[in-house]
Amino acid sequence: MKAIEVDSNFRLGWNTVPDPQVGEYDVLIDIRSSGVNRADLAQREGRYPPPPGAPPYLGLECAGTVLAIGSNVTGIAVGDEVCALLPGGGYAERVAVDYRLTLLAPNGISLIEAGGMVEAACTVWSNLVEMGGITSGDVLLVHGGASGIGTIAIQIAKALGATVIATASGQEKGALCRRLGADLAIDYTTEDFVVQSREFTGGRGVDLILDVRGGDYLVRNLDSLARRGRLLIIGTLGGREGVLPIGALLQKASSVTAATLRSRPLCERAEVVAGVGRDVWPLIERGEVIPVLDSTFELEDAEAAHARLSSGKHAGKILLIQGA
Repeated sequence: MKAIEVDSNFRLGWNTVPDPQVGEYDVLIDIRSSGVNRADLAQREGRYPPPPGAPPYLGLECAGTVLAIGSNVTGIAVGDEVCALLPGGGYAERVAVDYRLTLLAPNGISLIEAGGMVEAACTVWSNLVEMGGITSGDVLLVHGGASGIGTIAIQIAKALGATVIATASGQEKGALCRRLGADLAIDYTTEDFVVQSREFTGGRGVDLILDVRGGDYLVRNLDSLARRGRLLIIGTLGGREGVLPIGALLQKASSVTAATLRSRPLCERAEVVAGVGRDVWPLIERGEVIPVLDSTFELEDAEAAHARLSSGKHAGKILLIQGA
């Protein structure tokens, strides 16, 4: 088969590589579309290596058609259209993945669109629901509301009865966040999200923050939290280190959690995927959560897709596609 490989100079090449081997718990997927994520940029640069046993190629999610199944696979058949949360290997014609990390593609959206849903949905569900314990009436602050994860987070949180504040750059991205259900959109290039979020909540602060920035937002995020608020860090775009004001945590009885999906054991990732299938897929099928697609690129044009993501001009998901 062919796949995107990263050479020693961090350049992408469309090369012939060995076919994936199908284990007893694996399904072999003929990939139709793959999501492009910032983790792919980090892996390309050598800052986010794949876990042991994972395919060496980029790509943390895909959608496609099942070509073969292992002897111990249940609930999935050859010919099924599925989505998969991958430890790697999405930038390829085919991938083998443990069947417990797959879901039947949801009704109501195309298979191409489905290729960009599972990683964002799993990230949002695991943080807001599993770790954050979001409930109806909570106020959520989403940083990067117009991103692939942000657009899904806004919709899931609204479906769960939360009030949503989103940060984004510029009026167009703010308008997108509001169309998706955000109750307040803050232009972080011209407005202070701490001031705006506290004013919006009458000085109380927000209950949860879904944060992709990390280090440079740490203190300001804690300033934005209400008592017993939860800061959920899912990225380090603003730095991998920061000063943690423990006194502020103590006074507010707040908590800080940080997690990635890829590093978690298979059993935990499988639980997240199952939770998404149970709680999020019905929202998609009812039209309460919709895919937001920025652009598509042919798989062999992954370089152009990475340039689009790196520019920060995108709104919604960038996908790599193949096939007619």
